[in-house]
This record gives sequence, structure tokens and C-alpha cells, in this order.
Amino acid sequence: MHWLQSLDLALFHFINGALSNPFFDWLMPVLSGRGVPWLLAVLLAVPWILFFAKPRLKICALLMVLVIALGDPLVVGTVKNLIARPRPCLALSNVNDLLGCTTSGSMPSAHAANWFAMAMVMFLFYRRSAWIMFPLAAAVAFSRVYCGVHYPGDVTVGAILGAGYAIALVVSAQILWDFIGKKFFPSWHAQLPSLVNPATSGAKSEIGNRKSESEWLRLGYVLIFLALIGRWVFLASGMIGLTEDEAYQWLWSKHLALSYCSKPPGIAFIQWAGTSLFGDTNFGVRFFSPLFAAILSLMVLRFMTREIGARAAFCLLLVTFAAPLLVAGSILMTIDPPLVLCWMWAVVAGWRAVQADGKIRDWLIVGLALGLGFLCKYTAMLQLGCWIIFFALQPNARRHLKKIGPWLALGIFAVCTWPVILWNAQHGWTTVNQVAGDAGMHSVWHPTLNYFFEFTGAEAGALNPIFFIAALWAMVAAWRRRREKPLWLFLLCMSAPLFGGYWLFSFHSRSLPNWIAAAVPPMFCLMVAFWSESKIRVKPWLAAGLLLGFVVAVFMHSSDLIGRLVGNKLPGDKDPTHAHFARGGRETALLVEAERAKFDTNAFIIGDHYGRTGIYSFYSPPARAAAQTGQPLVYCIDADTAENQFYFWDSYNYRAHRHGENAIFVLRLDPYPLERGWLWKWLRREPIQFGEIPPPRPVPERIANEFETVTNLGVREITLSDGRIFQRVQIFGCYHLK
Repeated sequence: MHWLQSLDLALFHFINGALSNPFFDWLMPVLSGRGVPWLLAVLLAVPWILFFAKPRLKICALLMVLVIALGDPLVVGTVKNLIARPRPCLALSNVNDLLGCTTSGSMPSAHAANWFAMAMVMFLFYRRSAWIMFPLAAAVAFSRVYCGVHYPGDVTVGAILGAGYAIALVVSAQILWDFIGKKFFPSWHAQLPSLVNPATSGAKSEIGNRKSESEWLRLGYVLIFLALIGRWVFLASGMIGLTEDEAYQWLWSKHLALSYCSKPPGIAFIQWAGTSLFGDTNFGVRFFSPLFAAILSLMVLRFMTREIGARAAFCLLLVTFAAPLLVAGSILMTIDPPLVLCWMWAVVAGWRAVQADGKIRDWLIVGLALGLGFLCKYTAMLQLGCWIIFFALQPNARRHLKKIGPWLALGIFAVCTWPVILWNAQHGWTTVNQVAGDAGMHSVWHPTLNYFFEFTGAEAGALNPIFFIAALWAMVAAWRRRREKPLWLFLLCMSAPLFGGYWLFSFHSRSLPNWIAAAVPPMFCLMVAFWSESKIRVKPWLAAGLLLGFVVAVFMHSSDLIGRLVGNKLPGDKDPTHAHFARGGRETALLVEAERAKFDTNAFIIGDHYGRTGIYSFYSPPARAAAQTGQPLVYCIDADTAENQFYFWDSYNYRAHRHGENAIFVLRLDPYPLERGWLWKWLRREPIQFGEIPPPRPVPERIANEFETVTNLGVREITLSDGRIFQRVQIFGCYHLK
């Protein structure tokens, strides 16, 4: 081993030092990825290949994506953690470091493993590709040593590992295809017995014909299952922390009630169930979000298969994975995922109910879905208006109003509203004021286009611009053909009133993009139904929409990939996960707890916002334990009116329970301002300077009046392991609560 290490070190110094020259100083960082968006190129190329290339290239591209997605984190990452070899730029002096040094392990090289894995997969499908891919992979491996971030031994082991698990993946894929294909996809397997050489069957592919509808349905089941497992694994990894609303509503789950000041009780009971199963963890809080997304996907897949066809239904399933709003809803546990599920459940059951042979059972399901949706979010009651519009526009459906079914559904919905009504009757109807305030109903209406264009742009981004335009187009077509297409009219009525209502409301006040979330699944169902009968060439537009959506979805799961793409990480306050403490929340809570212990071990904490009170309570171990016992350690700043749920919990009234004690007050500060033109500098990988730093803020007058003395303890910066500043807070020491 000593001889090998000496050889490894000597080769490193020879490549990194003796071979150094200006041309290589430019070329090698490029081969390592600097200035070349390899990731974006792959993300853009693969969806296009999957739609338009021949079967062999499609399978090859899919396996190349899988070998990177599975091999990098599972094999390379595991070996790196086990060996924990420091990079040469950290362990040695006088290293020609051209890329900047990171603290991740050195052995093996992920770049070498990934490139040789892709080269091996390509070689197994196309033998002549070896003349291009293997030299390119070797050049990338060489560049890692030249740039000073790996030893020669690192890239050698990485190349062997990558090529090895690439062969294992291709062989395993063929074995798995032989087993699953013959059993569940017999017609496809008969036409495609060999993955590496699809042409050996000699039969013309009929995949996509009506004869293979059952295969498309089963493929949809497989995709839903894999997505569910993948999302659970992602949540368990802890890459994205809880948002402020999620942490705030986690506190609700510790105080179960009939309702809450601004929301129905559904979210509290859902989080209570998740944390009861998996503990007070990120995974426990969010466990049901991927599950709701899977149930919704299954429901939409079966509904559209029955009404239009399995192939179109599978395309719709892909669309749901490429709409950023639905992607976020499959990860974050807010009030929207259960609402969207219940809304679509009512749509599916409602379509069965309005048929000539509709059963009372279907109407009972409609009422239950509406009621459960209302218990998750008040937006659900707007579906009653959608039903009124549908009955007004569809004469054949109005005959059901003479039967008992619709009225039973309405009765079930009314019963479900009683918990909210009873709680509000006991608490001065505070929900009415809260919801009206959120909607801006207390302000005078001054018509404006500012919010209208803002809402339109936000929805285009949230739904995917291509699918947003396509859905609007389908709505117009459905209105024109409403008499001959009852299904189109029904889906239009279940989506357009909600979407259009908030669109018009944007002339009055700001409408948030997630407010129309419940309308999205029926909108997309209508869009695909329109596509299935349209003469327009849908495939290019579908491919472009999926391509764009998948790229955004990948970046939503890991914002650091944006930095990898450019070769320079975003400033912390400009990172999309900066808002609402999706990242930096744990670090902030631990820092606040450390400041409390330093100030006074018996002191309590006061947060400046209900969401940040939830973050500090969840991520600080002492505060989390205290919240579970009903004797909190973290409080929200008091208010004279019911601004949040803490107003109604006596245990969170620190003035009643903490008389004479000390506290620290935590005030979140605005991010550091950046110089003008920072975005251009970031894209060019140039250093970014901060603008004029704003002065610290004074303590709120309320806190100053509640304590005998308040001292400014200073500003604290919360940095992540990569050195970026993600949050800034100002700490105040508060002595002797009056």
C-alpha cells in the first residue's frame, strides 16, 4: 500500500505540476465541466430522444440516465463515505487548483465513474462508440487530476467502478425485462425481446396501438409506484427542510381541535397521523404528501383510461410530473395536496353520478369528497359553484336534481362543515376575518392590472408555460363544443370557474399561484382529452413541455444543481430554498438554541413570526421536546388580536406563565443586498460583492414594553457547509418579563 500511495502521489505531482501549461489550464477545467453545461445538455437531450429516436437509442439513453442516477449516489457516494480520503487540494501544499476545492471525499472520482459508466452503456449498444466515448471519458478523468481535485488512483478506481456497475445495470435490466415483460407486458416483450439489440425480433413495433392498451395502463402503475418510493426516499434524505407553514401546522398537530383560526382541521390531523407513525421528523410530517400524489395519479390514470384510452392517460401522467405546482405538492405537506386529491375524487365520482345509470353510491362519494376537501381547505366549497354551473349548462344532467342523490351529497357536505362552524361559534367567527383579510376584502377596491399580469405569469410558470397555454386552448375548444362533448363540458365546469374566478380576482388583490391548485388536474384532463381528438401535431409540444418540466423538477429537488450547471453556486439569499426556511431552518434553530443557552439556560425564546416560531420549535431538540409536553420553550410575539393560532392557546401566552423570567427575542433580517448586475457576474463565475449593509433593526416596541431591560446581542449569520450565508437573525436579550 505504501508503494502504491507513493506511486499515486508521484503521478499526481507529474500530471498536476510537470505537465502544467496554459493550453491545458484552459482545456482541463472545460473537460471537468466548468463552462460546459453537461447536466443541462443531458436533461435537454434525453426527453427528446425518448420521444423521437429509434427504440435502441431510447433504451440506451434511459439506461445512461439510470446508471448516473443510481450509481453516483448509491455506489460512488457510499464508497467515498467509507474511505473518506481527503482531496489533494486539501491534503497537499503547492497544488495547482483550477476548480476550487470541496470537502467531499476524493476516492473514487464521481466524474470518472459517471463518464466511464456512460461510455460502457453506449459501447454495449453501439460498439463503434468506443472510439469516441472511452477517450472522452479518459480525458475527463485526466482533467480531474490535472485540476488538482483527485489523485490518479481516484480516477482509476472510479473508472473501474463505473464500467463495472454499468455492465451490471444492463445485464440486470435485461433479466428484469425478461421476467416482468413476459408476465405483465407480453405483447411488448414479444416485439422487443432484447434491450441491447431491439431489431433482433424482426417484427414491426406496435407499441402504442390499441392492442397494447393494458400494457400502457400497467406501465402507468409502475411509474406511479416508482415515483412514490423515490419521493419517500428523497424526503428521508432530508435535503429540503420544513417550510414555515409546515412547521407551524406541526404545532397544530400537538393541539388537535375542531378547527383553527385560518384553516380547517384536516392538515393538523394528517400531520398527527404522519408523526405518530414516523416520529417528529421531516419524513413524518411529509409522509402523506407523496402518498396523496400517488393516489391522485392512480385515480387520474384509471379515469382517463376508461374515458379516452390508456396511452393518452399515460401521457397525462407524464404531464403531472412536469408541472412545477404538482411537483411541489407531491413533496410539501401543505393544505393543497389533500384538497387537490378530494377535489379530483369528487370529479371522478361526479362524472359517474351524472351518467344515465348513475348510482346513489356515486353521489354519496361526491358528498364525502367535497366534505373532506372542505375540512382540508375552504376552497373546496367553491366546487359547489362548479356543480351549479354544470347543471345550468347541461340539460341532461338536470334530471338528477329530481332524484335524491345530489341532495344526499349536499347533506353529507353540510355535516362535514359542522366542526368548523362549531369552533368558530366558540371563537368569535375569527376564520371569517382571517380569510377575508387574506383575500384583501377589507381593503378598498382600486382596479389594477399589476396583479393580473403577475398572476398570469406566476401561473404560467407554476403549470409549465407550454401546458398552461395548451390548457387554456383546450378550455376554449371545450366551450365551443360543449353540446357535443359532455365530458369536455364537465371537466371545463370543474376547473374553469375556480381558475377564472381567481384570475378575475387578481384585478382586485394579489392571487397566489397555489390558490388554483384544485383546478389543475381537471384542466390537464381536459387538455389531454382535447389532444386525443385534435389534428394538431401534439408530440413535439408534449415533448417540449415534458423536457422543460423535467428540468425544472430536477432543480426543484436540488437547487444546488443550478450552481453545478453554471459552475458557481447561487448566493444563499437568492437560492430558491432560502424563502420560508426550506434550507437553513435547522441551522438557524440550532444557533438560536445555542444563543439561548449562552444567555440564560432557563430563558425562553420569542419568535417574530408564527412560521419561524414553528421552525425553532421543530428543529431545536429542547424546544421540540417541550412542545410535545404542552409547556413550550418557543413562543410567538404576542398580539392583541387573533393574528394566528397562538392567540387561542393559553400555554403559548408567555405573559401568563413566564412572569419575571428572561428571554431572547429573535428577529429575522432581510438578506444582504447584492451589487447591481450580480446575476451577470454570477453567470460569468466572477466574485459578487455585497451592497451597502443595512443597519440592525431596533427591537419592536411591544417587546421593549414587556420586559424591564432589552439588550441588543448582535446579528448572527447562518452559513451552510459550503460557506454561503442563508439566513440572518438579530438576537435581543430580554430581562425580567413584567
